[in-house]
Amino acid sequence: MHCTYDPASKGGNSPDGRKVKSTLHWVSAKHAIKSEVRLYDRLFNDEDPSGHKDVDFKEFMNPDSLKVLPDCYLEPFVKDAKPLDHFQFERLGYFNFDYDSTPKKPVFNRTVPLRDSWAKEKNKG
Repeated sequence: MHCTYDPASKGGNSPDGRKVKSTLHWVSAKHAIKSEVRLYDRLFNDEDPSGHKDVDFKEFMNPDSLKVLPDCYLEPFVKDAKPLDHFQFERLGYFNFDYDSTPKKPVFNRTVPLRDSWAKEKNKG
């Protein structure tokens, strides 16, 4: 990736009136910590699976309730994390350091996403 950095535009506005439309967040590959990240989502595809008396609740299991990303690169400050330390990963949500972590393989679990997936589901219907 090739880009330029304009420190005058920090915060979204610059002295000459330009408006910055977005901010790029990145991690230096040279200094990054390789980690496993687990993205947890809702367990069921229905808010109330017990509300369907004629259907087994297991029919409503969300097959995407856990996604494991084995090769993520994180900022180096996370190398000193302890179990249950928590962090906000930019635009993704809140994560905690898992007890399954080892010095060679840190593991982070998403505990809260930044987007409400139930609202998205309701807007589909």
